[in-house]
Amino acid sequence: MRIIALEEHLLPKDVVSAIGMDEASLRGTGDALDDLGEGRLRIMDAAGIEVQVLSALAYEVQALEAARSLAVSRDLNDLMAATVAAHPGRFRAFATLPTSDPGAAAHELSRAVLELGMVGTMIHGQTHGVFLDDPSMAEVLATAERLRVPIYLHPGPPPPAVRQAYYSGLEPKVAAALSTSAWGWHSECGLHVLRMVVNGVFERFPGLQVIVGHMGEMLPFSLARADERLTPVAQGLSATVAETVRQHVHVTTCGYTTTPPLLCALMVVGADRMLFSVDHPFSDSSGATAFLTAAPLSPTDLEKIAHSNAERLLGL
Repeated sequence: MRIIALEEHLLPKDVVSAIGMDEASLRGTGDALDDLGEGRLRIMDAAGIEVQVLSALAYEVQALEAARSLAVSRDLNDLMAATVAAHPGRFRAFATLPTSDPGAAAHELSRAVLELGMVGTMIHGQTHGVFLDDPSMAEVLATAERLRVPIYLHPGPPPPAVRQAYYSGLEPKVAAALSTSAWGWHSECGLHVLRMVVNGVFERFPGLQVIVGHMGEMLPFSLARADERLTPVAQGLSATVAETVRQHVHVTTCGYTTTPPLLCALMVVGADRMLFSVDHPFSDSSGATAFLTAAPLSPTDLEKIAHSNAERLLGL
């Protein structure tokens, strides 16, 4: 069975050094993030993954001063395009964008898709407190809609005010985990999607499609509650909050290898909107594919999640 993995990260060591990123935040994955060759392919082969959709771990690139962010984003996109060209049967890529300058980000998305052949973009949460529902981001959203490519909305670290309010008073390593991959950035990513819904993003851009990872970033578990409370008070929506999510949001399995959240996501968004991801190198590829192939799925749903939904959404 063909398996396509959608959230598979890279970050060259020279970029880590150039932007002054704290290598400790990479949790010992620096070598794997830097490997775009045989080591990565061996991991894919051992796990039975035919295609990785590459994405730069670029939340700190987004936060750079605009001109610097654009320069680094272009370099990353050129590198990913070269990697795809070297192994066209094994890789595709999501573009990195300098979201601190939405106009430049929209232009770079066009270049990445039309000239470099990328299949969408990955945006890491808010940028300096600006979410995608902000009017300043309209050009980026319009460009994604016009090009018919999805935005993969990945979590990002919280802004300083949120970090101080919610995560101060904790041991630093605990605060770092709780504010990001243990809990915080998942809840913020789900919040980000709901902001987009209630602020009319999908009314203004009805063709826009969004992908979120981690079995839906808490949305499947709480969508009925959010729908009950938000739909009566949101203005100008042509559908309920839950209906809008189901029409515009796709969910990947990224980083989750237990059955209860899988079944929850399946029951809420359905197999037609679910896709496979590993979260390489932060999760184990072989473990992720073993979970997928052993999951309580019908053969038809397994094929959808493993590859056919990705083929349709990304035009693979």
